[in-house]
Order: sequence, then C-alpha cells, then structure tokens
Amino acid sequence: MNILFIGDIVGRAGRRAIREFLPEFKSEDNIDIVIANGENSAGGFGITAAVAEELFGYGIDCITMGNHTWNNKDIFSFIDDEPRLIRPLNYLPGVPGKGWTIIKNGDTRIGVINLVGQVYLEGNNSPLMIFNEYISRIEGVTDAIVVDFHAEATGEKLAFANCVDGRVAAVVGTHTHVQTSDAMILESGTAYITDLGLTGAIDSILGMDKEDVMNKYKTNLPGRYSVATGDCKLEGALISVDKDEGLSCNIKTIRRTNKF
Repeated sequence: MNILFIGDIVGRAGRRAIREFLPEFKSEDNIDIVIANGENSAGGFGITAAVAEELFGYGIDCITMGNHTWNNKDIFSFIDDEPRLIRPLNYLPGVPGKGWTIIKNGDTRIGVINLVGQVYLEGNNSPLMIFNEYISRIEGVTDAIVVDFHAEATGEKLAFANCVDGRVAAVVGTHTHVQTSDAMILESGTAYITDLGLTGAIDSILGMDKEDVMNKYKTNLPGRYSVATGDCKLEGALISVDKDEGLSCNIKTIRRTNKF
C-alpha cells in the first residue's frame, strides 16, 4: 500500500499546490491514501470547515494538525463531527476533537495518530507517554499505523521515532516547513523523516510573506504575518507499507513545483 503524506499546507498557495499537483501524484505513483498536515491551511493559521472541505474535495483522506490547531475559532464548530480531521493526541484532557482516526481503503485500515512535541512547544503532555497509553487500542483495530509528529526539535523527533520503531509503519515530522534529507527505514521497519517540508509559496519564508517576516526579524515589533503568493510547491513523502506486517518497505521524498 502506498501512502502519500504531504507537508504543512500554508494558505491559499498551499491549497492551490494541492489542487494542481495531487492528481498527478495519485495517478503516477498508484497512491492509496493521502494524508496532509493542514494546521496552516486557512490564512496561514488554523483551519476552517470550508478549507477542510476544499482539501477533502481535492483528494486528501485525512488532515492532521499541530500547535496552531485553535488559531481559527471556526474549528470549534466542526472538529467533533469530522472524523477525517485530527488534532494532537497529547493535548491536555478535555479539549475538543480527537487525536487519532482510521482511514479505510477497501478492506485495509490505516490508523493515523497526531502528536505534538514538548521541546519549545510547552504545555503538552508527553507524546511518548500518551502514545504508550493509546497504542494498544489503536493497533487492535488497524492494519498499519502512521504518526504525524509535529515538533520543533529534530532530536525530539528522531528520539520518538526510535522509541516506537517496529510498532508503527511510519513517523513523519511536520512543523518546521523545511524538507529534510534523512528519509529512511529504521532498524525495526518504521519509515522516518524529520520534516516533510512545505506545501505553499516558493518565494516565501516558510510559506509567509518575506517582507512581513523580515520586518519582524529586524524590529521585533508585533504583527501578524500574511501568506505569500506566487509560484507554489508541494512537498512530502511517499511511503510503501506492507499491510500484512504493518511496517514499511520504502520511503522517498517528493517535491513538485510550477516554477521550473
């Protein structure tokens, strides 16, 4: 089974990249399931019901979130009713939504878990502790499991992946918006990459308008960034999973742009 996991979708440019490039990937690479991080997909911060439906309409099967989950208040109106949208499982108890779901393709059931890191992202429960608490109930009803580990620190991502190696098919990192070159299969069969990259504007700083970000950097004055526009790209990873084993046999990074 081939799973396409798409890196952080940022704003309208990111959604345009999904619309333009996803059909090509699905036809060329025999993709069975598409998962994407959408925590920046509505105006660069959070997600709305309309944006979620737009992304589902383009062929995304599951949307994961991260530290910007609550930045757009519209999410409170639909997160409890949309099983294809998940937020970090290790958020504090009592928050809306859920942190894992099951995506079906024929008779195959893929579990998707969303976790957020603790290093530089304070206020969350231990991702490993929560993973260990939930994994038995998830693996009992799925053929394979993939994890979106939304974290800042590269070491935290790699440490978590090694802790769960052999227990899930893949651990993919999101949040930093820069695709890393370390896609690999760990010793016990878990596919890993530190960061899937950015799906959004090429001429940008992490998907946001360069002037806005540079002004903040030069002055340290408060201000809200705007999403960059122009030529766009789609980045992520294609993961081949042996559903009988529940582990991965290959992972490769992907990148598609309309600039070159």
